[in-house]
Amino acid sequence: MSIRIGNAPCSWGIEFPSDPSYPRWQTVLDQCAAAGYRGIELGPIGYMPEDPSILAPELALRDLAIIGGVVFQPLHDPAKWDEVMDASVRTCKALVAHGARHLVLIDSISPRRAPTAGRAQEAEQMDKAEWDAFRDRIATIAKMATEDYGLTAGIHAHAAGFIDFEPELERLLEEVDENILKICFDTGHHYYAGFDPVAFMDRHMDRISYMHFKDIDPKVKARVVANRTGFYKACGEGIFCNLGKGDVNFPAVRQRLLDAEFDGWCTVEQDCDPSLPGTPFEDARANREYLQSIGF
Repeated sequence: MSIRIGNAPCSWGIEFPSDPSYPRWQTVLDQCAAAGYRGIELGPIGYMPEDPSILAPELALRDLAIIGGVVFQPLHDPAKWDEVMDASVRTCKALVAHGARHLVLIDSISPRRAPTAGRAQEAEQMDKAEWDAFRDRIATIAKMATEDYGLTAGIHAHAAGFIDFEPELERLLEEVDENILKICFDTGHHYYAGFDPVAFMDRHMDRISYMHFKDIDPKVKARVVANRTGFYKACGEGIFCNLGKGDVNFPAVRQRLLDAEFDGWCTVEQDCDPSLPGTPFEDARANREYLQSIGF
């Protein structure tokens, strides 16, 4: 068994391929390595160079590996299917080029669900026809990643998308073949949604292929849920605090991983707003030090 700890560009505020407020990708690699990590995700396709002859030497220079890549796209919107597939194929190709394993599928924020992030009982649900088509789009990408590219596809619940709350995640898992779709389990988003991450791990550890580590500040969570605050504004208000400073029980998470003899990467993701003053490098280093302090 070997648990390795990585980080991701979203910890530097990188959510989309480009933005004037973003740090350069080389800066993110520099700081990730300097903070004590040996792996990093690609981030949104197009942020880091897609040409492996450019990116691979820069990774090697810093002793970093690519862990995986996220397709954070409107999987709920059939009109965006061409864009979703383009991002999925490009991400798969980039991962294979770097010997990475994990393709993470996230339904991006929907205006229909944004006001009810953290409010499971109030959230609008798809009707059966819409859900079936949504499920089949996810299954199509997962099957492609698994069978055509040899990757492990994992579904990732995310606040304000249509895979947000535990019942939706579990419904999807029941309806899509476990041989093509695993779970990328995010501790913070699960808690943001109002559910217990450790209890979920107890039930589904055999399907979890990859972990994202986030913590949640309970006071900020209570405020943003009560105020129906948008996801990115909630990030700017600090809902995702440094690991060990919030309500997620990371020692218990570690024990579940040990009990399951988990072998693979756990990636820190401390989503932040890059337009606001902050210290992503200091946070990344503090998160690595906290994880080391509890045995990771």
